[in-house]
Amino acid sequence: MNVPLTKFSSKDIIIFKLAHYFITEKNYNPIILHGVNDEIWLENLDEEYRVVRLVSHYIHNNEQMRFDKFKVNKIIKSIKRKTLSLKMDVLNIYTDIGDSVVLNDYDDNSLDVFVEKISDLKTNHLIEVFPDIVEKTKFKERGINLMLKITDDINKKNAKSNVEHIRTFERKKPIITYLIMAICVIVFISMYIFGNGSYDNLTLLNFGANLDTLTKSGEFYRLVTCAFIHIGIFHLLFNMYALYIIGPQVESFFGKARYIFIYLVSAITGSMLSIAFNHNVISAGASGAIFGLLGCLLYFGYHYRIYLGNVIKSQILPIIVLNLILGFMLTGIDNFAHIGGLVGGILATMAIGVPNKKNNTEKINGIVLFTIYVAFCIYLAFFYTI
Repeated sequence: MNVPLTKFSSKDIIIFKLAHYFITEKNYNPIILHGVNDEIWLENLDEEYRVVRLVSHYIHNNEQMRFDKFKVNKIIKSIKRKTLSLKMDVLNIYTDIGDSVVLNDYDDNSLDVFVEKISDLKTNHLIEVFPDIVEKTKFKERGINLMLKITDDINKKNAKSNVEHIRTFERKKPIITYLIMAICVIVFISMYIFGNGSYDNLTLLNFGANLDTLTKSGEFYRLVTCAFIHIGIFHLLFNMYALYIIGPQVESFFGKARYIFIYLVSAITGSMLSIAFNHNVISAGASGAIFGLLGCLLYFGYHYRIYLGNVIKSQILPIIVLNLILGFMLTGIDNFAHIGGLVGGILATMAIGVPNKKNNTEKINGIVLFTIYVAFCIYLAFFYTI
């Protein structure tokens, strides 16, 4: 039996319908803010308006509106820092504003804030940005049944999102990472058993180290095999430790097949950039591929920056920047392989897409950029002469 609609105000109905629409249809997620009452904050970093704010409390004069703007500016700046966003488009939707209140632009030019006073869902700006909002907010239910329907749909959507996040972030056994590490160790030991050790140039070349004259003459396999060869025990231990820390995360997030693809692409693009700029220099090591995995984590973290923004700023970026700086300062480090692998890892990840972030336009752009980058690396490595 339906409860009469008069049990809920029209303002309540609009807020619930809007929340239902943005969460279930547009994949917005609630933002938990302490000390904020009578407001719903939602975020979706892939939408035109990255933040939608639904305000139900009454704003009766301009002074209260100015305070509201000040509060929003502070919160948005905090969200921008956390999500590494230079610009944050915000849609403010007010349901209860006094007639004397002036809805002017926000003072902070770094924010694109649209202020909407709404009494129904047929507002021109909302329909322009979200053309299906009227159709998707039609319900046959009324009264308490409407509220139960909306609440149930939102709970199901949140439960589905939670399952997807758990599936994405749960740790899985890093079989491929361990296999790569095992191959590197076996190859290293084999160079001492079947050759003259990891410092011997002839042994390194016999096992597949990278050398521009040999690789360019047709021994293309060296672009891959060099990523499993290391020069000296400290080189091996350092790279294997880095792979042990970084590899399981990428393998867990992307799965085994895509992990292998990212690893090999990063190794190959790093190797090609290495022979493009290093002449008569034997190059070996997994660091190009490892930098590619770092680039992959950087791109993944950017798409999950609501959750991993602090990790990007405090861990991933500093590691990349520090190692690149050391590569330019110290001798014996193939920084071109690092840069080639880093860019290759980022673009390979962009091409295959981030789990549970379905953006076809971005993925197509990634495929195009990845193809162009690989072609550019091939040109530098095999056709361009410095």
